[in-house]
Order: sequence, then C-alpha cells, then structure tokens
Amino acid sequence: MAATCPPFGYSSQYYRLSPTGECMRDTSFFKDKAVLSQGVGYGVILGFGAFFAVFTSFLVWIEKRYVGSKHTSEWFNTAGRSVKTGLIASVIVSQWTWAATILQSSNVAWQYGISGPFWYASGATIQVLLFGVMAIEIKRKAPNAHTVCEIVKARWGTNAHVVFLVFCFMTNIIVTAMLLLGGSAVVNALTGVNIYAASFLIPLGVVVYTLAGGLKATFLASYIHSVIVHVALVIFVCLVYTSGSELGTPKVVYERLLQASSPVRTCVEPTTHSGQVCGPVSGNYRGTYATMLSSGGLVFGIINIVGNFGTVFVDNGYWISAIAARPSSTHKGYLLGGLVWFAVPFSLATSLGLGAVALDLPISKVEANEGLVPAATAIALMGKAGSVLLLTMLFMAVTSAGSAELVAVSSLCTYDIYRTYLNPKAKGYQILKISRVVLLAFGCFMGALAILLNKAGVSLGWMYLAMGVFIGSAVMPIAFLLLWRKANAAGAIAGTVCGCALGLVTWLTVTKVQYGRVNLDTTGRNAPMLAGNLVSILSGGFIHAVFSFAVPQNYDWETTKQITTVEADKADVDDEELKEEKLVHAKGWIIKWGLLFTVIIVVLWPVLSLPARQYSLGYFTFWAVITITWGVIGSAVIIFMPLIESWDTLKAIMIGMFTARGSVDAER
Repeated sequence: MAATCPPFGYSSQYYRLSPTGECMRDTSFFKDKAVLSQGVGYGVILGFGAFFAVFTSFLVWIEKRYVGSKHTSEWFNTAGRSVKTGLIASVIVSQWTWAATILQSSNVAWQYGISGPFWYASGATIQVLLFGVMAIEIKRKAPNAHTVCEIVKARWGTNAHVVFLVFCFMTNIIVTAMLLLGGSAVVNALTGVNIYAASFLIPLGVVVYTLAGGLKATFLASYIHSVIVHVALVIFVCLVYTSGSELGTPKVVYERLLQASSPVRTCVEPTTHSGQVCGPVSGNYRGTYATMLSSGGLVFGIINIVGNFGTVFVDNGYWISAIAARPSSTHKGYLLGGLVWFAVPFSLATSLGLGAVALDLPISKVEANEGLVPAATAIALMGKAGSVLLLTMLFMAVTSAGSAELVAVSSLCTYDIYRTYLNPKAKGYQILKISRVVLLAFGCFMGALAILLNKAGVSLGWMYLAMGVFIGSAVMPIAFLLLWRKANAAGAIAGTVCGCALGLVTWLTVTKVQYGRVNLDTTGRNAPMLAGNLVSILSGGFIHAVFSFAVPQNYDWETTKQITTVEADKADVDDEELKEEKLVHAKGWIIKWGLLFTVIIVVLWPVLSLPARQYSLGYFTFWAVITITWGVIGSAVIIFMPLIESWDTLKAIMIGMFTARGSVDAER
C-alpha cells in the first residue's frame, strides 16, 4: 500500500496511511502553519497604511502647489469633474478589485474548475460595461450632482430619497465588510496576527490618506495600488503557466487537473471536509475540472451576475467616479476599466485557483470560504516570498476599494443628509469638515462591524453570495432613474422595498424546505442563494414597471438639471465636451460596445466552449494562452495609459519642482 501513497507522485507531506491501510490526504492546509511572523503582518498593515497616507497626501500637495488645484469641498468630493480616461479606468479596476476578486474567484476555481474563474470574471464585468451608459446620462441629465441619491430626491422626492439612502448605505456596508472579512482572514492565516486586530487596523491607513485628499487622493492611491496588483498578477500567472518549478507549463497543469478528478483518493476525515477537493467534481462533465459544462459553475455565475449588478448600480462609489470623470473620458474609461478588470479574477484564479487543485493542496471548505485558496498556492509555489507578495496584493485591493467606499459614504452623509436636511445653506468649509468627520466615523464603525461578523462566523464567501438578495431589488429602479421617463416614485419605492422582502423570504423558505434548518451553512448553499437573488432583482424591476406603466411620470429631467454645486468652481473641462450632440454620440458608443462585449463574454464565449466538453490538452493550452495574454496586456494598459495621458501634468510638476517659475505660474 505504501507504494501507492501518495498517488500520482504528489508530495507525501499531505498524505498518510490510515489504521486500516488506506492512503488518505490531510484536510487542512493552514493548520498551525502561519508562514510569516506577526511582526511582518503588523508591518504590512501599519507600514503600508502609513506609507500611502504620507505618499498620496504628498502627491495631492504637489498637484495643489504646481498644477494649481483648489482644495474646495467640490474638489474633495468630485475631483474637479475632469479625470481622464486612463485614470478613470484605473480607478474602476482598483475600485472593483475587492478582496473577493482575489480570494473568492480562486475559491470557485478550486470548487468548479475552469468555469469558476470565467463566470466570476464575466459575471462581474458586464455591470461596469453597462454602467458606462449611466455615467453619460449623469453628464446629460444631472451635470452638477454629487451623489446618486441627490438625483433620486430631485426626481422622486423625499420618501424615495430616504429609501434609496438606506439601500446605498447597505451596499457600502456590505462591500466594506467583505473587504475586511477577506483581508483579516488572510492576514491571520499568513502571519498569525489576531483576526480582530486586523479587522480594525486595516482601515486606519485608508482613513488617513482619504481624510487628507478626498476623492483625488483615492484616485491617485488607486492607480498606485492597481500597478502593484497587476505586477503581482503577472508574476503569479507566469509562475503557474510559464516558468515555475512546481508546475510551469499548461501541459503539467492540465495533467494534474485530470489526476485530481480521479476517484481513487480519500480525505483523512471525509465527514468534515464538506466540499473539499477529493475526486470528481459533482455537477461537472465526467467530474473533470477542465470543462465549462459545470452546473455548479453556472449557478454561481447567475448568482454572481445578479449580486454584482447591485454592488455597481447601487454603490454610490461608481456614481461619484462617473461624476468625477471628464465628459469625453467617461464612456471610454468605464469600457476600458471593465475589460482590464476582467483579467484580474480570470487570469489570477485560473492560475492560483486551479494551481491549488493541480498541486493537490489539502484545503478545507472552511479555509476556502475564508478566501485562503490563493494564499495556499502562493506559499506552495514561492514559500515566504509568495506569502509576502499575496499579502501585499491583497492589502492593495482592500485599502483601495475601501477608500472608494469611504468617500461614497462620506458624500451621502454630507450632501444627502447634512446639506439636504440639517443645513441646506451649508458653506464649502462646513461641507469639507463634515466629509472628514464621516470618513473617520465610518472607518471606525466598519472595523467594529468586521469584528462582530468574524465573531459570528460570517465568511467572505457567504457574504459575497448573499449580497444580491439584500440589494438586488434596487438595481432596476435605480437604472430607470436616468433611463426611463415613465418611471415613478411609488413604483421605485414599492419595487425596492417589496423586492428585497420577497427575496429574503424566498431565500429563507427555500433553505428551510430543502435542508430542514436555517443557519449560515444552509443559507450559503447554491439553491437558496440562486432563488433569493433572482427573486430580489426580478421582482424589484417588475413591481416598479407595473406601477410606472399604470401611472407614468413622463419626466423631463428639469429638476435634476437644477441640482446646484456648493462652490462655483470652474471645472477644467471645455464647454465643447458638454454639448448635447457629443454626449448623445458618447451614449450611442457605449451602448454599442458595452452590449457587444456583454454578449461576447456572457453568451458567445461560454456557448462556443461547450462543444469541447472535457478540454483536450490543445484546447486547455489555448485557454491558458488567453489567460496569460489578457493578464499581461491588461496590466500594461492600466499601468502606462494614465502616465501617458498625464504627461503634461507630470512635466509641469517637474518644472515646478526644479524651477521657481513653475510654482509662480501655478499660483497665478
């Protein structure tokens, strides 16, 4: 028996003989295995936080001194409404690269095989592509808006305003909770840092640099974070498919994936792993990882699409990014950002997620749901260096997306609560003060909430699947806000509130009927999540449509165009860019290309992949080449395009720093 244990020539460190002579595999990878010291963990959390707080504040100061930016409340919350295509794309990539993008995408690769990364990437890209339409409509119909809820109030009144404020806050809380849950779990697993301490310390650095520079500091930090994330992405992809000693070629990965679905292996404790990779994949064609014919992958894809419509369309962060964009850059920035972001979960999870299977790493379901699949693969491939690289990559994702959420919440509290209900005549300095107070308060609140969620046993994976049930009902009403003249306030309120209630009832009912009990484990399974997500988003849209057809509003957008700024700062945008014909042309452009790429990545690509059934070596190699190419090209675009576009500004700063004249010109 010893001659066949471990099978297939895998490393013996994960296998042992049972008392009955069976060859069995361990069920946990991170059991007593903190690879790095707690000092490294605290160093990353506090050191990177402090560095970015100082560095981004320095960049904002340089821009103010040598470029002439005015640090008013308008600038703090809208970045001057003149951000160019490359930086907007970089912000979208960074803002959409959550902890879940790195962690949960690899989890579904580990669960379902190659279909997991594809459905994660495609199911969360189309929302960004289609939101480009909303971004143009903001410029046309609410050019001075600061938040989505300001537009809601201008069109539908106070009651709708309050409802959508609640759902926008809920979205920001859910997204930030996922960032901190994933980040704290990985920091704890890799370094042994107390998970509750990590939950509270991670937001600190973000709060500091966002306090100093507002939205523009968020954008500058987002670019730097994107660079680091994409450099790490290319390294990991190359290690798995081109140059690593453990794997190194698509052929080796492919052969290992076929071996991994063999039924001959048994886990050491089969009653406790509940979903651990051991043998054929349930629901996949012939149980193989190398196929798009995966029922579990498809169900996840549908849940993913529904949930992420909510976290884009109902997240004020995306609206303020669109508000900050230069009119000529908005549609292009969102399209480019969506296509580049696709590479992050697709390339990374096809590498680290499938790499965990190919390396036969003994990862438990609990570890996977906490987001530890890519960490295990990074350790197996690079040891401590892999741990540091993944930890750095994750910290960049968590802090960058977290900064965007902080500004989103700050804008809502400042403009939709303070300026609307408490002090309608607020001056710019008062707006700025309230913005900063809210930033600090929300950062502390989310740290405390993350501690409570960790104590309750809520995982990143559970939260990711459930988000669409909670906020999906608001998607269609909020999309109708700028796209449909007939959409009325009563329908928006009824659709959002009733849709959410129906989604929750469906989710819990299906759980109870199918599994007989309702807890974190049963509610987190695919069938209840799928039912709850679909009912929430579809009923919300249906109810709103019925009300609006029955009593159409026939709105003319005049009240949204009358939204005013606090300070009359002149944006650095030519009047030519704001002409109606140019904006209509941009809208047509984003509709055409957004829908085209949506059809390609959600319909054509998977349909054309199905006839292959179990992939051959050649087909899998072709898939790996697409993975590598998309990752490398996307990384190059997002790193260099903002620099090229900002060359004149960079040149002005350099002249200003090394000559007295530059500073004088800026002051003038």
